[in-house]
Amino acid sequence: VQLQASGGGLVQAVGSLRLSCTAAGFSLDHYAIGWFRQKPGKEREGISCISASELTKTYADSVKGRFSISRDKAENTVTLQMDNLEFEDTAIYYCAKDYSCRELDRWYIPSWGQGTQVTVSS
Repeated sequence: VQLQASGGGLVQAVGSLRLSCTAAGFSLDHYAIGWFRQKPGKEREGISCISASELTKTYADSVKGRFSISRDKAENTVTLQMDNLEFEDTAIYYCAKDYSCRELDRWYIPSWGQGTQVTVSS
């Protein structure tokens, strides 16, 4: 089942964007949700994760202190708030689910959703 990421766009450096991860037809409540990004010419990397209980939130060093992940169970949405954006954050952003935030970069995702493009102008 694919999750859909949305909310990307073009923003100037030090600006902000809020990405949303949604699912059609099932609840995200029982899953860990991870955010990933793929920069041009690079492999996809995991950047943030929130556990089903919300007790665990993880961030890659490259986004720590600037990005914040949260859940809205009423809206069945997981949000990635991105502040103080840098040119290096330019990428396609994806979300995916698993049962634990452990080893985010080793999650097996058989089918990725479409992703959302984030472009940061310097």
